[in-house]
Amino acid sequence: MLKFVTGLCVCLVLAGCQTQANRDVGNWYDWQVVKQPSTNRIRICHGFDCHYQEPLIIDDGSIAKLGEIIAEGSGSAAEERQALAKAVQWFEILVGPIVGSDKDIGGFVGDASGERGQMDCIDEATNTTSLFLLAEKNGFIKHHTVKHPVARGFLLDGRFPHATAVIEVATTGAQFAIDSWVYDNGVIPDVIPLEKWFSAWSTQDQQKLSETRLESKIPSKK
Repeated sequence: MLKFVTGLCVCLVLAGCQTQANRDVGNWYDWQVVKQPSTNRIRICHGFDCHYQEPLIIDDGSIAKLGEIIAEGSGSAAEERQALAKAVQWFEILVGPIVGSDKDIGGFVGDASGERGQMDCIDEATNTTSLFLLAEKNGFIKHHTVKHPVARGFLLDGRFPHATAVIEVATTGAQFAIDSWVYDNGVIPDVIPLEKWFSAWSTQDQQKLSETRLESKIPSKK
């Protein structure tokens, strides 16, 4: 978390943070010292700040299933965002028993740093971005591009630092946060217009803005 707070401070001073998503996504992986995914290989971060990295090879059947889930949203950008959120939920359930994150507790758990299987927002933002990049490299994502994760809050504004994965609508440039950190493992993440995600002051505010909860009435907890 210290690395995250330090990086966020630099971001606030130099870039104004809302420009973060437009940076090269490779910069995020360089910062976290994580190898980017390929079409079937991915590293799962856990233990806070990507302290542990579990290298996984995703089998052909699981790759095909990922494509099927995302294809359910092929009709429009809004539908694809819902499908991408479901893909995150499916993937968390798939890899949870392998890396020990099936018992990951959502939100801030201050005493879990360094604990295998527990994830902070850096782990979650990285894992979601990696899943989307893997999907993008397989040609599954039609209406969006995968962007550099972003961060909000720096204590000085009364908010705890928090990061999220980001996607951008290919035709309009509208950006959306896909935020799974708020919830326990296997709960569908929030999908929120990025400017609204930046303005949220609490997880309760965030849930009220989430497309996944407003449109599909999916519960916010397990």
